Amino acid sequence: MTDASGLSRRGLIGSVGAGAALALAGSGALYASGREAARQPTGTTHPFYGVHQAGITTAAQDRLHFGAFDLNPSATREDLIGLLRDWTAAASRLTQGLGAGTFGPLSGPYDAPPDDTGEAIGLDPAGLTITFGFGPSLFAGPTGRDRFGIAARRPEALNRLPHFPGDALDLAASDGDVCVQACSNDPQVAVHAIRNLTRIAMGRASLRWSQLGFGRTSSTTSDQVTPRNLFGFKDGTANLRAEDTAGLDSHVWTAPGHDPKAGWLDGGSYLVARKIAMHIETWDRGSLREQETFIGRTKAEGAPLSGGTEFTAPDFALAGREGRPLVDPDSHLAMAHPDRNNGVRLLRRGYNYVDGSNTLGRLSAGLFFIAFVVDPRTHYIPMQTAMARSDLLQEYLRHVGSGLWAVPPGVAAGQFVGQALFS
Repeated sequence: MTDASGLSRRGLIGSVGAGAALALAGSGALYASGREAARQPTGTTHPFYGVHQAGITTAAQDRLHFGAFDLNPSATREDLIGLLRDWTAAASRLTQGLGAGTFGPLSGPYDAPPDDTGEAIGLDPAGLTITFGFGPSLFAGPTGRDRFGIAARRPEALNRLPHFPGDALDLAASDGDVCVQACSNDPQVAVHAIRNLTRIAMGRASLRWSQLGFGRTSSTTSDQVTPRNLFGFKDGTANLRAEDTAGLDSHVWTAPGHDPKAGWLDGGSYLVARKIAMHIETWDRGSLREQETFIGRTKAEGAPLSGGTEFTAPDFALAGREGRPLVDPDSHLAMAHPDRNNGVRLLRRGYNYVDGSNTLGRLSAGLFFIAFVVDPRTHYIPMQTAMARSDLLQEYLRHVGSGLWAVPPGVAAGQFVGQALFS
């Protein structure tokens, strides 16, 4: 539908904010004031503003909606800055249980689309956090063009992840200019967040791909119990915890001066995402002995096969009756252990996923791996390269998605996420 000026109604709506829509409505517009009673958000909330972005050391929630966005080819630097401003405003509201816009889903100009889609009406925020990251392609596109005047400020560590041995990546479900991680204990709240940020981006950016996740596969605070993955084993026993501030400073947060041309990232981090398909039906036919050997831990308690309890340090030198190490040196535990990786540790925030069934009639399911690291060149790439070649568990895994993003530090009130990049 097009008016006399040649502008489509959809294009007009996508090009104006809530304030402009109100002005366009004119004095004769009908308002739905009073249709939505004053809302007092309830339930768990996490502050959006702070030194670091929420959703990193925050106690891992149970649900995830992860989205990767690409800026439209015609988008300008001003469009990008405007989008980040609008996203910051919306995220600061959504995480507190408010509508994505100032009016909310049930108020505002009666003849204009609501500035919130409304599927979270009546739901509390359920611990919602929204975390933003910038991909390498935001700084220079496929042709190397500096679309937004920020190429000179791209961190040295921010490059597309390499193709690891055994990768079978779907390029349409990898990478992206900007990523948004929405975590909540209510799946509809997490979906609502990405849906509304996608709507706000109309005309400036579009959703490249997204992933739903459930059942966290790691603990990020000491009072959380270790969860289990879809292989039935406890996952993330040795994960960094929020209480380990020294560990976070060494392995997660970028320190001032870490990169002379990327001071805007000081106090931030890097987000690694890998979609890992798990051959569940094949795994289910393996013996318990084989499963435990491949993992390096007991299935019952998650204790290392060298003995003890879940949190007992593994003894890689301890041998069994036949003289072989009780913990196989190529087991997943051994390959991922800091002792085999120059002391490197990760802060993992992964989730299980099930995308229905595949063309073979098997579950299309696995692990959506997320980790926050201080530098992917030292804290992820060497580890994954070694594991892809030797980890016994790789027989049952296939990496089908991949991405790396620089995560700016936290946002101060009155500013927008990543603002220092454009200063």
